[in-house]
Parts: sequence; structure tokens; C-alpha cells
Amino acid sequence: MNNVGLLYVGAVLLVNGLMLLGKVPTRSAGPLNLFVGALQCVTPTVLIIQAGGDTDAILGASGLYLFGFTYLYVGIANLANLEPEGVGWFSLFVAGAAVVYAGISFWRQGDPVFGVIWLAWALLWSLFFLVLGLGMTGLTRFTGWAVVLLSQPTCSVPAFLAMTGAYTSDGPTALLAAGIGVVLVATAALLSRERATQAATATA
Repeated sequence: MNNVGLLYVGAVLLVNGLMLLGKVPTRSAGPLNLFVGALQCVTPTVLIIQAGGDTDAILGASGLYLFGFTYLYVGIANLANLEPEGVGWFSLFVAGAAVVYAGISFWRQGDPVFGVIWLAWALLWSLFFLVLGLGMTGLTRFTGWAVVLLSQPTCSVPAFLAMTGAYTSDGPTALLAAGIGVVLVATAALLSRERATQAATATA
């Protein structure tokens, strides 16, 4: 995945997570989604044009559209006050595709760390489907915290490492990445549960 675009995906995921937590107004998050969405559509188009028919290069660029379309969709929906179900059901498609890309990273590209990252994204987009597509609003705070906590380790950090030549991908590093991901998801669950408990106590 293009590392410049990945860097800014970390930024928009952070903002969208804060939006789900009620810290950023919906319309305020719209422009950044449009900016990053446009970047994530222009970049793979240029890469595919320059690939000269190289199927591996085209495959590598194709995944960026999943996120480009997501953020354009979210940005337009936020600014136009559209219903969220369309974004939610598209997120189900993204989650399924992310699992496929994870398998490709593990078994074809020899990049197990990015395989773990793709699985983390599959989890996040599955949560978007549950919250936005199926209306399971009880998961909103958990989803918000999961997005906030996973945004940087799955996007900005590997982007900076790749751009500085410090990115490595092997079995032990992938296991470490998976362990960090599990801890962050568990932390998101604890934070969302703690807030819910506080709200229930205040109501009582």
C-alpha cells in the first residue's frame, strides 16, 4: 500500500473515531474524509496506469480504493446528512475484501505484519457495518475507541517506518503486532464499558 496515503489514513481514522465518541462534530469530520478519500482514489489510479500491466503492482494498488471510496462516502454522507446504512453495508464488503488481502499478504507477498494489519482493518470495518449498517448503536463507543486506538499502529506508524526504511516483516514481528492489536481492542472494550458503567451509575 502507498505509504504516503497510509499516513493520512491514520489521521482520518483518528478523526472518525473521535466522531463516533462524540468529540468531533459529524460535519466537521466531513472535509478531511473527502481530502483523504480523494487521495486514496487518485493514488491507486496513478499506480495502476504506471504498472504497465504488472499484475502484482495492480494487485498492490487495488486495495487503496476500498479506503478511498469509504472516506469519500463518509465525507459526502456527513456533509449531506445522508442516512448511514449505505456506508455500513459497503463496510461489510470492505471487511470481506480485507480478509482476502490479509491472506494475500501472508501467503503470496510474504508480509505477515501487513497481514495482521489487514485483519485489524477487517475488524474495524466489520464494526462499522454493525453500527452503521445494522444500527447496533450499543457498539458505537467500543467502535470509536477501537478506531482511535488502532488508527496509528495500523496506519501512521507502519507508514513512517516504511518511508524511513525501518519497516520489517517476519513471523516474530507479526506475532508482536497481533499481540499489540489484541491488547488495544481489549482496552477499547474496557474504556467503552467503563463509560457505560459510569453513565448507568449517574442515572441511578
